[in-house]
Amino acid sequence: MGTALDKGRAAESRVDAAARRRGWRRIARNYTVRGGELDLVYDARGMLVIVEVRYRSSHAYGGAAASVTATKQRRIVQAARHFLVAYPRYAQATIRFDVVAVDDSNELDWIENAFYAE
Repeated sequence: MGTALDKGRAAESRVDAAARRRGWRRIARNYTVRGGELDLVYDARGMLVIVEVRYRSSHAYGGAAASVTATKQRRIVQAARHFLVAYPRYAQATIRFDVVAVDDSNELDWIENAFYAE
């Protein structure tokens, strides 16, 4: 079965493979700064797509997408701002925040524009 961390990494790998099939180029994986983390960051034909991967074995608590709270969104946005300072060549890019829910059957529920920066 594996640990929750193992399942989370496997979910990220599945999402990464799907993004690459879309022709996206991965820029970063698990970009971590104080106060936040970006699971996956892509150059999607000139658009910067930041993907939050959520693994859940059960939908009992609303599924994976519902677990991206306002607090979690603020942390992702904070990390994204830091990323743009560290990688200024992307500062003028259009940015999109996606959430991809992955369940035990390995199905992907890809929600584009899941939330917006304030």
